[in-house]
This record gives sequence, structure tokens and C-alpha cells, in this order.
Amino acid sequence: MGNKKCSMDRRAFLKTAAAAALTASLAPQRLAAGQFKADTLQVWSCGGLSEAFNLANSQFESKTGVRIAYTGAFAAALGKSLLGGATTEVFAGRVLKLAKTLREKDKMAYFRPLCFTEYVMVTPKGNAAGIKTLEDLTRHGVRVILPLGASPPGGDAVTGILKKAGIEKTVLANMTERETCVVKMMPAIIGGKGDVSIVEKRLTRMAAHEGKVEVIPIPEKFFPPGPLTFTIGTMNAATDRALADHYVDFICSREAQAIFERQGFIPADSDKGRMLIEKLGVKDV
Repeated sequence: MGNKKCSMDRRAFLKTAAAAALTASLAPQRLAAGQFKADTLQVWSCGGLSEAFNLANSQFESKTGVRIAYTGAFAAALGKSLLGGATTEVFAGRVLKLAKTLREKDKMAYFRPLCFTEYVMVTPKGNAAGIKTLEDLTRHGVRVILPLGASPPGGDAVTGILKKAGIEKTVLANMTERETCVVKMMPAIIGGKGDVSIVEKRLTRMAAHEGKVEVIPIPEKFFPPGPLTFTIGTMNAATDRALADHYVDFICSREAQAIFERQGFIPADSDKGRMLIEKLGVKDV
């Protein structure tokens, strides 16, 4: 009996060890700051990712002791700067075309899919207008507030959704306010100045807005493909390539991807994320 129990314990041990080894091989290697040549890493991303990156960066800093010099701003402006001669070490941008252009111009060493955005309808708490579908935005008397004056892709993406749904003209006739900033538009909905708007889900997860609106999903078939994709990659200007690569590995790990999911994004490592990677062709050039 003792030998049988010993044999069973050994099999259990080997099974556990094998599982642990597999988990370790899938996770990014943990390195201390002293094992890198640099103690600071410069990271740029489009502003829509700022909340998620600030949280993820804090975790990375606590694990490695490396300081992240982070800048979140309008992706097109950052991309233009990088193509014009400015440098950073890691860049997480919006719109797949930008990442491909940076690769083609030999500015970026490689890129990987990071996450995807999705669009939702938002109403004041209680949803007094009874909004359930996009078609409800066409009903007479529904007060629609839209960010059509917002910088790309804000207004353009919303217009694209309405066009795909075939309701653009009718909805625009119900529009009571045309906002120029998606973030500044949210208080108008929260305060009941409008019945409904269309926004990225990430806006509903911001600390200032979370729990203050009703969130109604929009079918993915209406999403315009262009603005959905966020990528991340190491730039050729990276001072310490090993550090930059390790940071990218961390941001793409389950630990960090969970942060992006919590902030309203579809993580690249999720089932839906993998489907979108294939559907949208999010591959390095």
C-alpha cells in the first residue's frame, strides 16, 4: 500500500511540475532592474489607453524597479512625430495602418496586437427613454447627443456606425447636441441633458463615469473596422532592447491584459480578441 501511495504521489508531483513549467513558459520572464542596462523606459501611447497603461505601468514598476516615462496623447500626432524624427522606446498606437507604416519606415522593430475597442450606447441612469437598440435612436422625441465634432476616430467612428445601420439621417434629425470631445460629452448624458449617445465602452469605465450611466451593447457588425485595433511594439530607438521587449511581453501577458479588459477593452489574448486578430488581419508586416 505504501509503494502504491508513493507512486501516486510521484505522478501527482510530476503532473503539477509539468503544469508549473508550462505556465512559466507562457509568462514573460521576470527580471530585476539591475539585469537591464537602463533603469527608465520611455513609453508612448494614444490617449485612449492612458487609464489602462497607468495601472499596468505601476505594476511593472513595482515588479522590476524600472521607471516608466509614459506619455499618452492623440495617436495621429504621436505617429506624425515619430515619422518626422521624434523617438520613443515603446509605442502603443491606434489604427493598424500606423503600426504598419512605422514598420515599413524602419522606425519600429515589430508590433503585436494589444487590444480592441468596442462601441456601446449610453443613457442616463434609469434609461427613461427606453433605449434598447440602435433603431430606438430614430424614434421621434428621443434626444440624441453625439460626438460628431470630436477628433478622429471619435466622430468618424460614430458616423460609420449610423451609416452601417442605415439610420444616419433619421438619427441626426434627433441630435440635440454635437459635441467636440467624447470625454466632455459624458457629463451631459449623466446629467440627463440627452437621452442617449454612442461611445467607446472604455469611457464608461473611467472613474468619473463608471456606474453613472446605463450601458447598452451595439452589435459588432455595425463597428467600423479602422479604429478598433490597438497595437504595441518596440521601437528601433530603444536604448535597452531587452528591457523594451520585456515590457511589451508584460503588457501582452494575462496579468496586464486583465487591466485593459477591466478598463473596457477587448484584450488580444481573449477568445474574442483572437477572433478579431484574424478577422482584421492584425499581423506584423
